[in-house]
Amino acid sequence: MDGLRFPDGFVWGAATSAYQVEGATTEDGRGRSVWDTFAAVPGNVEFGETGDPGAGHYHRYVEDLDLMADLGLHSYRFSIAWPRIQPSGSGAPDQRGLDFYRRLIEGLAERGIRPMATLFHWDLPQDLQDRGGWENRDTASRFADYASIVFEALEIGDWLTINEPKTVVESGYRYGVHAPGIKDDARAYVACHHLLLAHGMATRALRALRPDARIGPALNLHPTYPADDTAEAREAARHRDGLENRLYLDPIFKGRYPEDTLDWLAARGPIRDHILDGDLAIISTPVDLLGVQYYTPVFVDGAGERVFLHSRAQAEWLEIYPEGFHDILVRLRDDIPGVPLVVTENGMPALGQPGPGGRVRDDDRIAFLRDHLAAMHRAIEEGARVEGYHVWSLLDNFEWAEGYGQRFGIVYVDYPTLRRHPKDSALWYRDVIKNGELR
Repeated sequence: MDGLRFPDGFVWGAATSAYQVEGATTEDGRGRSVWDTFAAVPGNVEFGETGDPGAGHYHRYVEDLDLMADLGLHSYRFSIAWPRIQPSGSGAPDQRGLDFYRRLIEGLAERGIRPMATLFHWDLPQDLQDRGGWENRDTASRFADYASIVFEALEIGDWLTINEPKTVVESGYRYGVHAPGIKDDARAYVACHHLLLAHGMATRALRALRPDARIGPALNLHPTYPADDTAEAREAARHRDGLENRLYLDPIFKGRYPEDTLDWLAARGPIRDHILDGDLAIISTPVDLLGVQYYTPVFVDGAGERVFLHSRAQAEWLEIYPEGFHDILVRLRDDIPGVPLVVTENGMPALGQPGPGGRVRDDDRIAFLRDHLAAMHRAIEEGARVEGYHVWSLLDNFEWAEGYGQRFGIVYVDYPTLRRHPKDSALWYRDVIKNGELR
C-alpha cells in the first residue's frame, strides 16, 4: 500500500452540511426546516438534541477556513441551507442568507480552496412540508426556483443538486427515523420521483444561467452482494441493488426506471401515476459529474435480509469493507463511462477524546481512510475516472437522529466551548494531501 501516488491534479477535500454544522438556526431570518420540526419532537433524536449548536460554523466560519487552509485542502464541499435563502421555501431571497455564503466563498477563494456547493442536504423549509413536501410535485418547481436564485448570486463552479435522495426516501419516508418522520412505502416512492425531478429541473436551470459551471447529483451507493452462494441470495441481491442503486442511477443516466424495481414499487403505491410525460427527459438531463458517497456494502441472504460479514463501526449500519468502494467505482466506470466521478463523502465515526495537550488519537479512522483510499487508488488504476475525494466530515457535528454521539469529523469539536482540535486523522490526511500519495 505504501507509495501509492495519485494522479497530478487530483482534488483533495472535506465535506460538511448546513444543518449539521452551522447552528444559528433562528438567526438572520432563517426559516424553520423539517429537521427543526423533527428534532423538536421528544424521542426522535438521541437526548433530545437539535441542530443548535451544530459545530457553530455560522459564526466561526473564518476559523474553519483557516483550519482548511492549514490542512491543505483543495476543495470544500458544503451545503446551502434553503431556509436561509427562502425562509418559506418560495418568494424573494433573504439577502442575509446569500451574504453568508458569499462571505464563505470569498474566504475560500482567498485561501485557494475550491467551493463545491450542495443545493439540498435534507433541510427542506417546513412551509413546503406543510404543503405536502416531496410528495407534492410543486416542491420540485420550488426547488428549481431556489436553485436559480443561488446560481445567479454565488460564484461557484461545482454544484451538487440533491444529497442522497435515497436517504430521504428510506430514512425519512419508509422508516420514519429522519425528517419528516413518515412510515409509508407508497408515499416514499412518490417523494423519490419528485426528488429526482427536482434534480433534473435544477440541472436545466444551471444550464440556462451558468453554462460554464458543472453540476451533478450526490448519490450514496451501496454495492450489494449475496451473502451466500445460493440462487435465492443472488436474486435477493439483485433486487436490493435495484432499491439501493439502480433506482437512482438509471433515471439520471439512462432516462428510465429499472423495470424490475419499478414493478415492485408499483405494487406498493401509485408511483406510476406520478411519472408524467417528459419527466424522465428532465431527470436525465446530462450532468457533468457524479458525486459518489460510499460508506458500506450490503450483503443479503436468500430471504432478502441484510447480513453483516465484516466488522462494523460505531454506527451499526456501517460495515467496514473497503473492497466495496473499489467495486462501486469500477462498476460506474463500466455503467456510465465518460462521467467524471467525485467522491463527495467517505468516512466513519470514532470515539477518540482529547488527551494531554488536546491530542485526539483516532487510529481506527486513519486505518479506515487508508484502506479506502487504497481501494480508490486501485479503481483509478483500473480506469475509474475519479477526479477528487472529500472526507466526511471536516468537523464533528450533529449526526441526525444520533444527535452528537457519533463523531465523524477529522477535527474534534468540544461542544460546550465549540473549540476545534485537529485529530490525528486530520494531520495524517494533511500529509496525504501534501505528498499526493499514501505512504
